[in-house]
Amino acid sequence: MEAESPSSYRYMGRSYSDSGDSSGAFSDCNSDHSGEFPSSGSPTSSTSSSGGGLHRLLISCAADYSDEVVRGLISEIESPSVTVESQRRAAMELRLLAKHSSENRLRIAAAGAVGPLVALLSHPDPQLQEHGVTAILNLSLCDENKAPIAAAGAIRPLIRILRTGTPAARENAACALLRLAQLDDLRAAIGRSGAIPPLVALLEFGGPRGKKDAATALFTLLASRENKARAVEAGIVRPLLDLMADPESGMVDKAAYVLHAVVEVAEGRAAAVEEDGIPVLVELVERGTPRQKETAVRSLLEICKDSAVYRKMVAHEGAIPPLVDLSQSGTKKAKEKAESLIELLRQPRTAGNSHR
Repeated sequence: MEAESPSSYRYMGRSYSDSGDSSGAFSDCNSDHSGEFPSSGSPTSSTSSSGGGLHRLLISCAADYSDEVVRGLISEIESPSVTVESQRRAAMELRLLAKHSSENRLRIAAAGAVGPLVALLSHPDPQLQEHGVTAILNLSLCDENKAPIAAAGAIRPLIRILRTGTPAARENAACALLRLAQLDDLRAAIGRSGAIPPLVALLEFGGPRGKKDAATALFTLLASRENKARAVEAGIVRPLLDLMADPESGMVDKAAYVLHAVVEVAEGRAAAVEEDGIPVLVELVERGTPRQKETAVRSLLEICKDSAVYRKMVAHEGAIPPLVDLSQSGTKKAKEKAESLIELLRQPRTAGNSHR
């Protein structure tokens, strides 16, 4: 997240005015939020009376450890003769080592862990797979590790986990794909590999954290123009509008930003209108927070700029009175956008492209 001034919000290179809370609509997906120590009797808990498993988990949280320990853990997860339970423990330890410092992440990757961890993404054991995807997420927090993770073939198995993994694995796969998508040359490749439909499904049907992670990953992927069309085809507009219309979702800001990215292309504008998005956007202009008002006006401007038909629909929805209010009382940027939209709505209806 880039530094913000009290009057502006900036995310992924895009600036938005915000006179209120500047904490940002999005927070980056950080390391996993799962419990660090397994409960008694869980598949990752030690069955040894000597407490060896717990001791090794404690080592994984320590600041000082040897490269030999890491290489031993890598050998365990890729050995065909080791039990699944031992592989789970080793994968969890690597995951926890990678969670706590950038130095650890670089050392683990340099020791050769990326390939074996990517291989775990295709393992039939759900918990081993979950540890693998979460370790990959934690390693991907270092920019230097992103390209090696992609080069090791992580993208397609991460997308498969988005479709079929445990809830925690799906959330962490979304975060890992977000991290990889922060590299410009991977963004379109991730979209072409099929990431967008399962991310839209997670946005629509996931739990609170899953929805948040999906929205953040989609926002990043939609910086690629070709991914916008893929998102529209995957049905992204309906769940975005549903979230925007539900203040209790806690997702209004995030969904509004993603929708604005979608309506930057003609397919997105058409889908937003067809899904009755204009009333939702006008309602935000009237009743939303300062940030929501500005984002809604930006989207309405995109929808109206080339279509007299859409301008008429927006005007008939009653947009002008709240726009006038916003032009007088909003933030500087919101005032400018509101004035531009008012001027556009007051143009003769024959101006512009009258059939769209």
